[in-house]
Amino acid sequence: MPKISRRRLLGTALVATALPVMPGILRRAEAASTYAPQLSDWRGFSLRTTVRLNQPGAAQIWLPVPSIDSDYQRSIDNAFTGNAAEASIVTDPSSGARYLHARFDAETTQPEIELISRVETRNRVTDMNASIDAAEEDPAVLQAALQASSLKPLGGIVVDRAREITGDATSDREKVAKIYAWIVENCHRNLDTPGCGPGDIRATLTTAGLGGKCADLNGLFVGLARASGVPARDIYGVRVAPSEFGYKQLGANSPTVTGAQHCRAEVWLAGLGWVAMDPADVLKVMRAETDRWIKDPSDPLVAPVNAALFGSWEGNWIGFNHASDVTLAGTTQAAPLPFLMYPQGQASGRSFDELNAKAFTYEMTAEEV
Repeated sequence: MPKISRRRLLGTALVATALPVMPGILRRAEAASTYAPQLSDWRGFSLRTTVRLNQPGAAQIWLPVPSIDSDYQRSIDNAFTGNAAEASIVTDPSSGARYLHARFDAETTQPEIELISRVETRNRVTDMNASIDAAEEDPAVLQAALQASSLKPLGGIVVDRAREITGDATSDREKVAKIYAWIVENCHRNLDTPGCGPGDIRATLTTAGLGGKCADLNGLFVGLARASGVPARDIYGVRVAPSEFGYKQLGANSPTVTGAQHCRAEVWLAGLGWVAMDPADVLKVMRAETDRWIKDPSDPLVAPVNAALFGSWEGNWIGFNHASDVTLAGTTQAAPLPFLMYPQGQASGRSFDELNAKAFTYEMTAEEV
């Protein structure tokens, strides 16, 4: 496969100094009686996405590139190879989300592209009862985290439900706590929902009957927070390693992570900054961690997860971006992409099904380095 391009970002030397928490991605953590992520050392991962289209001809591919640089994640390097006529890493001007865009000529017999991203992560932990000297956030960023989007209309049933849930809460922390608890107590993970779900929060509140997967459930959390005046945003990414605490549903348990995409959330709270939230994973544990559907969040298996994911999460996940309503460079589709978490592709004016990796012919793998 001829090499067409290679891009390396600053900071490669950081990989050599990263101390992994676990010696390999295949290691399964022993079952534990608790779930309590603590501040940890940085650990490095190599995330590889490979696309080999099974038909010749003109085509375009867009692959999410990790674009989150924060106190819990930092990008080290991106490199790509393939036989595309053109390929480059593009930054979405409105959201800052990055993706690899590759274009293949009609004469290409077997279009191929491979992206390797090296990222360091660590556990994210916030003491919700403390107040820290959090850095100020750009007012434009906070304003964007209060705006409606195609999947998050903030009027009608969304704002009405937000008012019902938050009631007489006066602080943003109280509002967020009530919304988080309401999601866990009233929503459910629907195992029949394809992929991570469409993320349409109005449908989640109505036709979907409060069921769905992470893009629906954490998306609903974000929408209700915004409708309550609290800056909030989704973070679209992928799991890359097992949970340190033995919960099968809270990690990737194989080097192949093609179907391990996961959407998380965060809110901006005065005195704390951006704070991790993941009620959808609480509901995942309740529905799928055991053979029985656990309905009570105070169940001993669920309670520590419920408490921890209000402010914390493990560093076994890589975030791609916060973007919504993205117009991909070169796309033939008129409507923006609601969110960018899966590989995207088009050929002959037709979009590939990003949830059908075998038909699309892409694979994602992760390795701890």
